[in-house]
Amino acid sequence: MEGIPRRTVILDTDIGTDIDDSWALGLLLKSTHELDFKLVTTATQDTPYRAKIVARMLEIAGRTDVSIGIGPRTSDKAGPQNPWVLDYDLTSYPGTLREDGVAALVDAIMSSDGQITLVTIGPLTNVALALKQEPRIASKARVVAMLGSIRAGYGGQPVPVPEYNVVQDVAACEAVLTAPWEVTLAPLDTCGTVVLDGERYAALTRSTDPIVEAVIENYETWNFARGQTTRPVKSSVLFDTVAVYLAIAGGLANVERVEIAVDDSGRTREVTGGKACRCATSWRDFGAFLDWLVARLLA
Repeated sequence: MEGIPRRTVILDTDIGTDIDDSWALGLLLKSTHELDFKLVTTATQDTPYRAKIVARMLEIAGRTDVSIGIGPRTSDKAGPQNPWVLDYDLTSYPGTLREDGVAALVDAIMSSDGQITLVTIGPLTNVALALKQEPRIASKARVVAMLGSIRAGYGGQPVPVPEYNVVQDVAACEAVLTAPWEVTLAPLDTCGTVVLDGERYAALTRSTDPIVEAVIENYETWNFARGQTTRPVKSSVLFDTVAVYLAIAGGLANVERVEIAVDDSGRTREVTGGKACRCATSWRDFGAFLDWLVARLLA
């Protein structure tokens, strides 16, 4: 990758609900050759709980140079990864911790000399609030988002459905998709079947890399908190890893320009005159992507 400038990246995440956000954060932390990681903002519900997971993972990775911004808190109910951070004191995080995550997001984008790649892997609440506070961020950033269902649904079903990140804040998704910035989507069409099993998963469980160990610990904690009584032998669906992949490369996916609009039910429909988005609608080589994902995590 010598000679290729690194992209400056911000991650907006609802880490701590589904486990795929933790895998995506681990993947981002293993991609320092391509990505200059600056900030993580936590979105929706118990955002300080989410920030604790981020902070502990950043400490384990030796990346306390990455700032954390806490988005608006709407719930005090922590999620299934809470046992992993139960004794973690968020105020002890050695890096920069911003209580106003939306302001942190705006400041990071507006102060950047070059274009920001904003990777969003949760509901778009923080991003919509940042746009409302400072519309000019759309001229200084591009969005790479895990959201939507274009031609396929969960598990590869051939019928598109309302997708979680959209449904949780439909108005925010509409605001983001109507803003004048480039948008790249990792919809369920490509991310809804990403599972690591067999030797791919086993290789990760054998790793002594601190970041991989943290991801696997989080996954097992998440599994047990949800009532599983045995250690997993494969991953859950790793939706969010595809958004990180598209921020880095994307050549293993078929990326089309599709005009998208969001309806009131949270469906992302192909509509003439909608937002022209770059959408990863299918895989050129799905097996090669899974191999890339494992190799990058183990790198």
